[in-house]
Amino acid sequence: MRNLLVADDDANIRELLRYVMTREGFGIYEAQDGLKAIELMKQTPIDLAIVDVMMPRMDGLELCDYIRQNYDIPIIMLTARDQLQDKEKGYLQGTDDYLTKPFEPEELVFRVKALFRRYNRTSSDLIRINRMTIDRRNIEISDGQTVFILPMKEFELLAQLAQYPGRLFSRDELIELVWGADYEGDDRTVDVHIKRLRERFADYTDDFTIRTVRGIGYKIEVGRQ
Repeated sequence: MRNLLVADDDANIRELLRYVMTREGFGIYEAQDGLKAIELMKQTPIDLAIVDVMMPRMDGLELCDYIRQNYDIPIIMLTARDQLQDKEKGYLQGTDDYLTKPFEPEELVFRVKALFRRYNRTSSDLIRINRMTIDRRNIEISDGQTVFILPMKEFELLAQLAQYPGRLFSRDELIELVWGADYEGDDRTVDVHIKRLRERFADYTDDFTIRTVRGIGYKIEVGRQ
């Protein structure tokens, strides 16, 4: 199931999109402002964001800029104003598509599905964290000079965390994503693999750090270059 973020301060819009999108088989996560949306994205894997321009505390343009800096997902911007300058600002912030209120819910569904098709065709197998490049196709990691060849589970675990920097994953989530839903071993195997990754990349803490959230799981924090 693909998860959609709906960030809009209008509860009626959120309710409408929840009904329409869950009927289409999507998971829906809602936020009434940009700050709540960021908090939610750090906790839950989001595959596409639907963002209203006018929101309290943090508006849609600021949220779009944050998403573009931290996640590689499609963004659809919603606005009640049909003005060229608003669309220009949205596209400059990295918006993939734009829809003016009021809109037909079915049109938004079409646009969401079209963006997923487009991203599926053009998405890169490369994940970059400062100097580090994770190449999922060739199953290798490089800093531009040294190439690291890791055991498959270590590689998949690091790639999963690196794809969503700042997002917290529980041990159970990582087990299902990396080892598979039918895995019957000890969930502490995640801890063992994390320890090995930390040892391998002990000299690269300026690029990224794997943080432990006690009693929950792990996340990657990206260093500033």
